[in-house]
Amino acid sequence: MLGRDDVILDVAPAYVTDALVRKVNVDRYDDREVIKTNLVESYEQLMEFARKHLPDKFYLEDDQRKSLRNIIAREMLVNTLIHREFTSSYVAKFVIEKERMYIENANRAVGEGAITPENLEPNPKNPIIAAFFRNIGYSDQLGSGVRNLFKYTRFYSGKEPEFIEGDVFRIMIPLEEAYSYDAGNVVREYADYVSINTGRVPISADKMPISADKVPVIYEGTELTEQQMRIVEYVQKYGNIASGKVVEILGIKQRRARDILKELAEKNILLKQGSYKNTVYVLNGRQEESK
Repeated sequence: MLGRDDVILDVAPAYVTDALVRKVNVDRYDDREVIKTNLVESYEQLMEFARKHLPDKFYLEDDQRKSLRNIIAREMLVNTLIHREFTSSYVAKFVIEKERMYIENANRAVGEGAITPENLEPNPKNPIIAAFFRNIGYSDQLGSGVRNLFKYTRFYSGKEPEFIEGDVFRIMIPLEEAYSYDAGNVVREYADYVSINTGRVPISADKMPISADKVPVIYEGTELTEQQMRIVEYVQKYGNIASGKVVEILGIKQRRARDILKELAEKNILLKQGSYKNTVYVLNGRQEESK
């Protein structure tokens, strides 16, 4: 599977990976590549197909920019190339749709049903190929792919992937173009919020701004950003908030969290209490209730 194409087709004549995009023409396809070359070149061609058709959303991890798209596509594609059953005539697929993408391939199943990080039992279907991919840096330790996909899919789409073990193995990744982890909001949720609280019908998602935080929300006559409004709602529910909780809720840096709290205090919506590490913010006028 790592040699010349003619040798591969002699040994495994059914070996092929069908890469499809079905966003507009869901009955057929919008774009397609049929890949039947060696595993290394197959990986590179499939990764290029993913880069061509998937957005690369901004994401920082430990102050370093990481490509969520590349991480997720890499783990999916390496899995389908390493662990498939090559003697089967079932055509492996990599499909990108509007609301999800998935891979599926023939499999020597050791069980049935959903795989999660909790019940994962790593089992290399083709250990020699798996070792080769690790040695060239295309793969990590066995089982890391599942954990990485669960971790990074949440940042990419705000949802969780699905792993289905069976005679046909499937990985399904939800896609949500409006979701932005870095912006700390989901545009679709913002549209629902505007519709419910103002009675106005929001503009369509494709015409909405990249960051809904730049769209004003009116709170008791004061114009707030979406991020500020989320903090106010939290304080209304729980009584107070500290900058660490703002970091957690919005997925932002500590400095930006402090700035948001300061802005709300300057608007006389929140009131600062305590000092240093004991600083919290409460709704202005309710400081006595929070004591």
